Amino acid sequence: MDDAVFQETETILARMKTNRNRYINEAVEFYNALQKRKLLSKQLTKESRAVREESMKVLAEFEQLQHED
Repeated sequence: MDDAVFQETETILARMKTNRNRYINEAVEFYNALQKRKLLSKQLTKESRAVREESMKVLAEFEQLQHED
């Protein structure tokens, strides 16, 4: 851990009167949840693009069928 981050954490812990391990565990839990949301968002965006491309192909096929009638 960077010295500046450590010192800032120590200052906050002293003011909060909180256990360092508990504070760090909560911070890591929060950060993990944030990263999971980012990964999920990235995956959903990727899958949405794939579905959109397939939908456009199907739409084009339907339009072609309509023009044949």
